[in-house]
Parts: sequence; C-alpha cells; structure tokens
Amino acid sequence: MSPISSVYSKTIIIPNPAIDENGHVNNVVYVQWMQDVAVEHYSSIGGVLAQGPDATWVVREHRVEYLLPAFESEEIEIRTWVENIRKVRSLRKYEFVRKADGKTLVRGETDWVFVDVKTGSPRAIPDEVTKVFSHEDLK
Repeated sequence: MSPISSVYSKTIIIPNPAIDENGHVNNVVYVQWMQDVAVEHYSSIGGVLAQGPDATWVVREHRVEYLLPAFESEEIEIRTWVENIRKVRSLRKYEFVRKADGKTLVRGETDWVFVDVKTGSPRAIPDEVTKVFSHEDLK
C-alpha cells in the first residue's frame, strides 16, 4: 500500500534548546517536531480550512524509533507524509535525516484521530478532508 500524500519536507538547523544533558537532541523534542511539521503540512494543503471549525485532530499514539543522535547546529531534514486514512483515524509517518551524510536519525509514526470539538468524540473524516491529500500536488 502506498502513502496517500506526497512527502512534505522541512530543513532545520538544530538549536541549542533542543539539546539535553547528554549533548544531543532530546527525544521529547523529536515528538514536538513531529507534531509541528504535521500541522504545518496539513495547513499548507488547506486541511484546516477543509475540516471547518467544529472538528480537529488529536494524537492517539506516537511511535518513535531513535537510530542515531543529532547535535546542535547540524542541519536535518524532517519528512512527513500521510500513510493512510480510515474512518476516524489517520496514520502519519516521519523521517529525520542528517543532511551532511544522508543518514536517517529517527523514524516515527503518529496515529491521529479526527474528533468533534465540542464533545471530543471521534467523528468520521469528511471527504473534503481526505481530498486535500489527493489534490495537494496541484497546489
């Protein structure tokens, strides 16, 4: 099964606040970056507009595989894409790649759930939201 969205990528220079007492990027920072780049991608293709004000996405679960450390001032590329969309859930994947040597530092997944803003209950993902991913290459 191939992803339903194209890959969205963003390059960053690792800032000092991301570094922990072990001298490398703190594991929790990767989770924050995953959420930030997911929101940035979704917003860039019109997802927020398509979903309307009465629904939102919440994270059900993060899975992260730490492969290699990253250090302050290194340039890394964060890649994300939507792997699938089901009735009320969507699986998004991530890769963090060091630009200097092309090595994958971290792989991750987030299971997102589409919910009603007022009740917090899961709600069916409307076609308008699903369509933003299949039309993103046209933007």
